[in-house]
Amino acid sequence: MKNILIIGGSYFSGRILVEELVKEKELDIFIYNRGNRPLNKNSVTELVGDRSDITRIKEVIPPNNWDVVIDFCAYTPEDIETMIDALPGRVNHYIYISTTTIYEESLDLPVEENALTLSGPNPQLGQYSDYGYNKWLAECKLKEKCEAKQIPYTVFRPAIIYGEYNYAPRESYFFDLIENDKTLIIPDNELPLFSFVYVIDVANIIKKSISNDKVYNETFNLAAKEMISYKRLMEVFREITGKAITTKRMSGAMIDKKGVPLPFPLDHHLLYSGDKVSRVLDFKYTPFTNGMKNTYEYYKLTLNH
Repeated sequence: MKNILIIGGSYFSGRILVEELVKEKELDIFIYNRGNRPLNKNSVTELVGDRSDITRIKEVIPPNNWDVVIDFCAYTPEDIETMIDALPGRVNHYIYISTTTIYEESLDLPVEENALTLSGPNPQLGQYSDYGYNKWLAECKLKEKCEAKQIPYTVFRPAIIYGEYNYAPRESYFFDLIENDKTLIIPDNELPLFSFVYVIDVANIIKKSISNDKVYNETFNLAAKEMISYKRLMEVFREITGKAITTKRMSGAMIDKKGVPLPFPLDHHLLYSGDKVSRVLDFKYTPFTNGMKNTYEYYKLTLNH
């Protein structure tokens, strides 16, 4: 029986991972989070506490021999340090879910794992200017702490994640407009291009990585090969919805002026190479149309409940 501890695990990617893991036998799954969204699964032990509360971590989390700790919600180096130092029991593998936002902008596309990382906050992200830089510092802290304690670690940097349970207004922003027969505004520029990864692919990559020495002390982007533009998005939405979607092209300046909340950048690429993890784990990403079709079907179900 493998002991698995998931930090976070009740939102989006973490929730999907739990649903995939419970299909497997010989897994003892524990989740530690603030308990705001209980999963209520018989085969999952839910532990309630804040990850910054050292006393709570030591009181609530059992001192097991953890085959893997999967950390979805470390946003700062302090988050990593507190968890690794306070966690009861022995950790045999630590998987950290980071982000491709840690990279500096680059003209060498798609961005690979050895590209330059941020040297400070990114003002382009506005109120989230510290997000990518802090995640990078968290990666550095993970490497430092795990090497000191001789814990194998793995870092995953997902590109734009889409799929079931997505609480961010990305695909659902478009789906809402489509269902209400509204015109979709898109940039008049054919570019930029984006890398996406289906949330179930993220879960399956993590599953294949648990206690797998092929991924020990390695970092991987998670990004499918397809390069998706706003125009390509509209083509996919027409295909999966069967609707005659009306679009209106508008300049980036006008989109900003009108406050149209498009979910992806208007003037720069977000392209990343996810080839490394494909090679190491012999993994094939879900085609974008297939993944988005599943996402739309889930969206439709939520409208009926």
